[in-house]
Amino acid sequence: MRYYRAILFTVLIAVSGTVQAQSGRIPVASDSGMVVSSHYLASEVGMEILRSGGNAVDAAIATAFALAVTLPSAGNIGGGGFLVYHSADGEVTTFNFREKAPLAATETMFLGPDGEVQDNSNHEGPLSVGVPGTVAGLWLAHQRLGTADWATLVEPAVQLAAEGFPSTRAMQWFLEQLAQRSDPLYTATRQAFLKGGTEVFKPGEIWKQPDLAGSLARIRDHGHDGFYQGETARLLSEFMARHGGLITMEDLALYEAEELPPVRGSFGDYDIYSMSPPSSGGVAVLTMLNILEGYDLASLGHNSAQYLHLLTEAMRRAFSDRAEHLGDPNFNPDMPVEHLISKAHADRLRSTIHNEMASESDPERFSSLYLPAESEETTHLSVVDAAGNAVSLTYTLEHSYGSQIVADGTGFLLNNEMGDFNPVPGNTNVSGRIGTPPNLVAPQKRMLSSMTPTIVAKDGKPFIVVGTPGGRTIINTVLQIILNVTVFEMDIAQAVEASRIHHQWLPDITSFESWGISPDTQVLYEAKGHRVRYRTSQGRAHCIMIQGGTLYGAADSRSYDGRAIGF
Repeated sequence: MRYYRAILFTVLIAVSGTVQAQSGRIPVASDSGMVVSSHYLASEVGMEILRSGGNAVDAAIATAFALAVTLPSAGNIGGGGFLVYHSADGEVTTFNFREKAPLAATETMFLGPDGEVQDNSNHEGPLSVGVPGTVAGLWLAHQRLGTADWATLVEPAVQLAAEGFPSTRAMQWFLEQLAQRSDPLYTATRQAFLKGGTEVFKPGEIWKQPDLAGSLARIRDHGHDGFYQGETARLLSEFMARHGGLITMEDLALYEAEELPPVRGSFGDYDIYSMSPPSSGGVAVLTMLNILEGYDLASLGHNSAQYLHLLTEAMRRAFSDRAEHLGDPNFNPDMPVEHLISKAHADRLRSTIHNEMASESDPERFSSLYLPAESEETTHLSVVDAAGNAVSLTYTLEHSYGSQIVADGTGFLLNNEMGDFNPVPGNTNVSGRIGTPPNLVAPQKRMLSSMTPTIVAKDGKPFIVVGTPGGRTIINTVLQIILNVTVFEMDIAQAVEASRIHHQWLPDITSFESWGISPDTQVLYEAKGHRVRYRTSQGRAHCIMIQGGTLYGAADSRSYDGRAIGF
């Protein structure tokens, strides 16, 4: 116990500045290990695991559990995600722990008598909750690749929850609106997040989470079964039964994560390894890189109008493919993944791009399509250890703070990932409604995702570890960071900080970060037929680059509490 209190003390001291951290466009440099995540306390927990001899997978697991305490908006044990691993000697594998639909789920479970989604039930309330996968995924990765004792990796999170840490200003909006909610469904949420279940914590006040500490302690002591069986499973299933949810003890007992081969491609001298379906991200990124490989992008200049035009046209085509073909491979065995990531397919798509004129996204291309809204609240962490092994891990609750539901006695927020299924077959339109059979609801099916944990390798070794939150913008953020490094020779901090754009086929409009693209560039870009809208920011990428034996970490300044820590 004293050891972990010492870790927490070290963590709190680190916040005052004794640990080097990224500032603006200057990356953190390290020779022995690097952890980059969305919360400084979690990054320090992961770094302590590396310092004590753990490998990259160990550190990623410890960081992820710590984020379940310190980043309740997205860090989680009530959600799911994906992990990509690349060893120093060339082994590459991935872990799929995306949530599943409960056994009682049906294709029309969210629809009212009028055939439309009733009461936003796919995003709010107990029907929106998928069977969580995070604990199973981290457990499987540890069984396969971890070296440290499992309990050692979970214990720092237990202590953070039990002893508390300073509440952050980034939580204020959630706490203030939660204090106004009286619905009995959120009684345990209020108890977990508010002082006495009623009063908002002020920034800097110590926030303790005893119920979450109990759930984490069961995971520490019993591994996978500490979540999917026993007390936690009982509390969750009984809560669901009381409130009209679908998740049962059987659903939890049946859940297993999967180890899968990555999708793999190349871009110039680099090998790209990313997540295969049910993530759509890897396929889309490889499709776009294959298209763009046919142009001399460097000569166009970073974020020039012509560069942005070609980027947009690649995005348009990859997202169209995504809508038509991708879903859970266990329910869609004939998905043409190898075709979609082939150079030949990219050649055909490139031949349809006009250098001076925007294409038109045609909502009539498919019938019976509907694309559900996909939240941008996710979190990503990157780790490289002293041996050069690398982990890229992205996981989520879907919306910020997920469903905002906590089951009595558990202390953790539940996801609302069922909203990532297509809830209403049909009704394609220019506003972005698209939906295909591969991603309709079915029992035990995993919903399609845009999470894109990716590792770029050079000469058989990890070179860039990249990932970000951001809903469907994840895919395009990862693409642009890869291009920023490989084409425009930016260091990793510059690549992360550079402004980004996003286009997703439908709606047919490009979003620009409001501070990032000059008015002159916008005029030239729009003259080609593109439409533009502005957003405040896109993604919060946490990345590592390995160059000349040195690790360079970058925590996105768009992330309020993010931190890159190396030693």
